Amino acid sequence: MHQEDDWDRDMLLDPAWEKQQRKTFTAWCNSHLRKAGTQIENIEEDFRDGLKLMLLLEVISGERLAKPERGKMRVHKISNVNKALDFIASKGVKLVSIGAEEIVDGNAKMTLGMIWTIILRFAIQDISVEETSAKEGLLLWCQRKTAPYKNVNIQNFHISWKDGLGFCALIHRHRPELIDYGKLRKDDPMTNLNTAFDVAEKYLDIPKMLDAEDIVSTLRPDEKAIMTYVSCYYHAFSGKQKAETAANRICKVLAVNQENEQLMEDYEKLASDLLEWIRRTIPWLENRVPENTMQAMQQMLEDFRDYRRLHKPPKVQEKCQLEINFNTLQTKLRLSNRPAFMPSEGKMVSDISSAWGSLEGAEKGYEEWLLNEIRRLERLDHLAEKFRQKAAIHEAWTDGKEEMLQQKDYETASLSDIKALLKKHEAFESDLAAHQDRVEQIAAITLLHYYDSPSVNARCQQICDQWDSLGVLTQKRSEALQRTEKLLETIDQLYLEFAKRAAPFNNWMEGAMEDLQDTFIVHTIEEIQGLSTAHEQFKATLPEADKERQAILGIHNEIAKIVQTYHVNMAGTNPYTTINPQEINAKWDKVRQLVPQRDQALIEEHARQQNNERLRRQFANQANVIGPWIQTKMEEIGRISIEMHGTLEGHLTHLRQYEKSIVNYKPKIDQLEGDHQLIQEALIFDNKHTNYTMEHIRVGWEQLLTTIARTINEIENQILTRDAKGISQDQMNEFRASFNHFDRKRTGMMDAEDFRACLISMGYNMGEAEFARIMSIVDPNRLGVITFQAFIDFMSHETADTDTADQVMTSFKVLAGDKNYILVDELRRELPPDQAEYCIARMTPYTGPDAVPGALDYMSFSTALYGESDL
Repeated sequence: MHQEDDWDRDMLLDPAWEKQQRKTFTAWCNSHLRKAGTQIENIEEDFRDGLKLMLLLEVISGERLAKPERGKMRVHKISNVNKALDFIASKGVKLVSIGAEEIVDGNAKMTLGMIWTIILRFAIQDISVEETSAKEGLLLWCQRKTAPYKNVNIQNFHISWKDGLGFCALIHRHRPELIDYGKLRKDDPMTNLNTAFDVAEKYLDIPKMLDAEDIVSTLRPDEKAIMTYVSCYYHAFSGKQKAETAANRICKVLAVNQENEQLMEDYEKLASDLLEWIRRTIPWLENRVPENTMQAMQQMLEDFRDYRRLHKPPKVQEKCQLEINFNTLQTKLRLSNRPAFMPSEGKMVSDISSAWGSLEGAEKGYEEWLLNEIRRLERLDHLAEKFRQKAAIHEAWTDGKEEMLQQKDYETASLSDIKALLKKHEAFESDLAAHQDRVEQIAAITLLHYYDSPSVNARCQQICDQWDSLGVLTQKRSEALQRTEKLLETIDQLYLEFAKRAAPFNNWMEGAMEDLQDTFIVHTIEEIQGLSTAHEQFKATLPEADKERQAILGIHNEIAKIVQTYHVNMAGTNPYTTINPQEINAKWDKVRQLVPQRDQALIEEHARQQNNERLRRQFANQANVIGPWIQTKMEEIGRISIEMHGTLEGHLTHLRQYEKSIVNYKPKIDQLEGDHQLIQEALIFDNKHTNYTMEHIRVGWEQLLTTIARTINEIENQILTRDAKGISQDQMNEFRASFNHFDRKRTGMMDAEDFRACLISMGYNMGEAEFARIMSIVDPNRLGVITFQAFIDFMSHETADTDTADQVMTSFKVLAGDKNYILVDELRRELPPDQAEYCIARMTPYTGPDAVPGALDYMSFSTALYGESDL
C-alpha cells in the first residue's frame, strides 16, 4: 500500500499540525504499548533505538518480529529500526523516503511519517465500505453513522470536525446514554470537543489524542491526527456493529419460525372447528325419522333450506380457506428451509376432505326424502278427509236404524199393518244393499303412518261392527216378518214403487253431493283439465236425473190422490220408506247448489296450476342461463390458470378482477334461490323445462368459488417462490412455457413420463436412479403427478439463497462473544424482548466441559430451527 501522502510535500509541516500529530500519534502508540506494560514520552527520542518500535509492531500485529539487538551502539540501533521497517514492508507497505538512519538520528518529520504509515496500515487500511479506499471507507462510515443528525455534515477529516458535534454524534449514535446530545450547541465547540474526548477516554477506553484548543484555534486541523483518532472510534464500535448484524439475522430467522407457528395454530383451530361442525351436522342429515304432520315436515324442509343457503356456504369458504392456508404455510416452510408441517392426528387436509365427503353423502337424498314424506302426508291428509266424508254420510244414514230394526211393532199390528211392515222391510233391505258399497269403500281406506290413525281406525271399526249388527238385525226382523207374511193382505203398490225408485235416486243424489264435495289433489294442468272434463260430463246427466225426480214425485202425487179418494188409514206418511218429497227436493236443490261451487273450485285449481307452470318456467329460464354460465367460467379459469402472458402480478390482478366479476354474479344465484323457495312452497315436485336443479346450481357455484380462490392462491405461491428464489419474470415465463408444453392432457399437472421428457428437453441427462431421486423431491406423496408449484420449486432449488442452521449458529456465536454457549443476560441484551424470551424458553442447558451456571446451548437450538432435531 502507498502512503496516503508523499512526505516530500510535508517537509514544510505547519507547526500547529506537527504539534497535533505529535500529541495524537504519541497517545495512539501508548494506547497499544500499555498492553506490553510500557509507553513513550517523546516520539522522536523514544523510538531511536528501535526497541519500542519493534514492541509496538508486535502488539498491534499479534506477530513476533526478529530478535532485537541489545547493544547500545549506533549500528545496533540501525539494525533494530531496519527490522521494524522490513516488517512494515512485508505487510505490503511501500516506504518512501524513510530510512533507519533518520529515525535513529531523531528526525521528527521522518518519525511522524513512519508512525502515520503504521497507523494507516494497521488501524485504517482494513476499513473499507462498498469497495472504497481506506480513507474513503472510513469517511463513508462516519457519514452513514451521523446521517440522522441534522447539524452534522462530515465531508472531510479536517474542518468538518471543528465544532466537535461529529465526535459527539458518533458516540451518541452507538451509546446514547453517555451524552445528552440535545443540550449541545454548534456555537460552543470547546464544550463539545471536551465532552467527546472525556467520554471516549472514560467509557470507551480511547485515550485523548487531540487538544480541543488546538483544533478550535487551527484554521484547518491536521487530517492525519483526526483520521487516527476517528479510526479508534471505528474500532471501538465495529464489534457492536458485528453483534447487531448477528442479532438481526437471528431475529429474522426467529420471526419466520414464530409466524409459521402462528399459522400452524390457526390451521389447527380452523380444522378443529370445521370438523366439529361436520361431526354435529352429519347425524342431523342422516336422521330419516319422519314427523307425523305436514306442518312439522315443512319446518324440517325449511331448516334444510336454511342449512343449504345460510349455514353451509360459509363452511365451504372455510374449507377452501383452510386448504389455501395449508398450501401457503407449506410454501413458506419450504422457502425458509423448514420441514413440512404435519397437522395433528385426524386434521390432515385429506381428513377434512374425507369428513366433507361424508357430510355431502349424508346430505345427498335428504331433500328428496323430505319432499317424498310431504307428498305422503299430503296423500294421507287427502285420504283421511275422504274417509271422514264417507264415514259422516254413512253414520248419518245408520242413525236410528238399529232401534228401528229392534221394534216389536208387528206384534200388535193388524194384518194390513204387517203386510205394510214386510214391504217396508223389503224396501229397507234394498236400501241396505245399496249402502254395502260405501261401507266397503270406508273399510278399504288405509292410513299407514298417519298421525291420527288410532282414531280413524277406531271409527272404521265402529262402522264395520255396526254394519255387521245391522245385517244381523235385518236378518232377524226379516225372519220375524216372514213368519207373519200370511197375515199381510194388501198394500198400496204405488207406495212401494215410490219407495223402490226413491231409494236409489236418493242414493244417487247423496253420491253426487259426495263427489261434488270431494277434495282433489293434482300437480299438473292436464290433471285438472281431466277433472274439469269429468265434471262437465256429470253436468250433462242432470236433465235425465231431473226427469227421474219428476217421475218419482208424480208417483207420490198419485198416492195422495188414491189416499184422498179411498180414505186409506195409513194416509200421511209412506210406510215403506222414510224418504219424502221434501227431502228429495232439498237434496236436489243441494246438488244444484254444489255444481257452481265445484265449477269455482276447478277454476281456482286451474289458475293455481297455471301459476305453478309460470313458476316452473321462471326458474327454468334462469337456471338454463346460470348453469351454462358457471360451466363456462370453470372452463375459462382452467384456461387462464395455464396461460403465461405478462407478469405473475398482472396475472394475479387479472384473476382477482375475474374473481370480483364472479362474486358480483351472486345476486343471480340468490334470486334463483328465491324462485326455488317459491316452487317448494307451492309443493311443485318436477320441472320439465330444465335439467338443472337448485342442488346442481349450488354445487356448481361452490366449486366455482373454490376453484378461483385456489387458482389465485397458486399464483400467490408462485410469486412467493419467485421472490424467495430470485427467479426473474423471463425465467418464470420459460418455466411456464415448458410446463404447458409437456402438460399434454391439459390438466394443469404433468405425469411422470411427461416430466421426464420435459427434463430431457432442458438438458438433463439422467438414469433411472437419478430420475427416481428427482421424483421423490417433486412428488413426495407418490401421486404420480407434478404440479407447476413443485416444478418451479425444483427448477430453482439449486440457486436458493436461504438462511441455514450454520449461519444462525455463527450469528449466535458472535452474540456470545465466541463462547460455545450463551447466557440469558446476553440474549436479553442483544435481541428484542419477545424473541429473546422465545429463545430462552426453548434452549436447553449447555453441558460442555466449559459450561457455567445458566449456560444455554445455542447450537442444538439452531439445528432444531431447521427441523434437524426436536425443539
